[in-house]
Amino acid sequence: MKKLSILLFAFAAIISFNACSDDDEFTFVAKPDPEGIAFENTPLASYDLEAENENNLAERFVWNAVDFDAPTPVKYELQAASDNTFEPMTVLAADISETNYGVTVKNMITLAEDAGLDSDPDTEAPNTGNLFFRVRAYVGDKTSNLVEQLSDTLSLNVVLVEPKEDSEPIDLKPQLFLVGDATAAGWDNNKNNTPLFRDGENENVFYFTGRFAGAADKEGFKLLENKGVWQPQWGLDAGALTSSDLLGGDPSAFKAESDAYYNLTIDKENLTYTWETFDASASPVYGSIGIIGDSTPDGWDADQDLTQSTFDPHIWFIEGIELIDGEAKFRVDDAWDISWGASTTLSGQGFNNNDPNIPVTAGTYNVWFNDLDGRYLFIRQVSEE
Repeated sequence: MKKLSILLFAFAAIISFNACSDDDEFTFVAKPDPEGIAFENTPLASYDLEAENENNLAERFVWNAVDFDAPTPVKYELQAASDNTFEPMTVLAADISETNYGVTVKNMITLAEDAGLDSDPDTEAPNTGNLFFRVRAYVGDKTSNLVEQLSDTLSLNVVLVEPKEDSEPIDLKPQLFLVGDATAAGWDNNKNNTPLFRDGENENVFYFTGRFAGAADKEGFKLLENKGVWQPQWGLDAGALTSSDLLGGDPSAFKAESDAYYNLTIDKENLTYTWETFDASASPVYGSIGIIGDSTPDGWDADQDLTQSTFDPHIWFIEGIELIDGEAKFRVDDAWDISWGASTTLSGQGFNNNDPNIPVTAGTYNVWFNDLDGRYLFIRQVSEE
């Protein structure tokens, strides 16, 4: 009887083990989306590619989300080629969860050159042709369980524009833009993202004093070199300043613990940063701030009013203002009681202390001003004509 009990117990254990094994091997089977995947952006008839505009956004590719009927994140990959066979093929973005990706003029020029286009009219190579794009959606990370779908091919006509011999090269300074759930733009990389203010004499050093809407449940913020493009981006790696180019992957975000004002300083050359709280409680909130000077549309006779940020009342900006060679200053309420200027062009800091006028070179600019520390920034907008 005792032997029979032992045999029954062993049999039950074997059945239980097999049942657990079966549960461990249970998997969801992903299936292609019957709706498919397709581009939703409408391309231009033609894209003129000029090297001086290389940091501009050429096209934002947008596609529909795909449902593989499986509880696992869907990833996307944007592919490009000079031939509709996609042999060879360039992967512009991989392992992204967003259903859009911005491609810069520089990206397009590289693809066009790989396709054999040439902006030199003295050579036999053509200056115009087609580039081909498609998006791949997929789940799984192994060949045995990988399920994927490809979109139809989108063909774009591009023209490599010969540099103008009579135009002087424009010195486009480096920029850093805020992005993240603690910033005005959120995690949108092309939503009038607030820039950091570049040092007037050292283009590797940036400052920002302002509000960050931090909280325990928020990731924080990162820094982008170009609006509309996720790479390169700056952030942290084990608490140290780094970029995606240096790290070989995306850095982690800066953390803002609470909704407050902070001082941020970034030194890209030495890979250092400072981050500390700032007391803005005694700082005045102005009703209006404008830019004025013989470089502005109305000269010294009338201000060009800046827009006050709804996220941070101390941040002001004006977009697409056309300026001529001359000088400019910032002032409060169309009067000279409070004004800021400096001797450095494009970026610098005023102190409301009989400051010098800001030297301005003709062009179209997005202009930013911070009344907490008197810093200003002129971002040149390169014409796409």
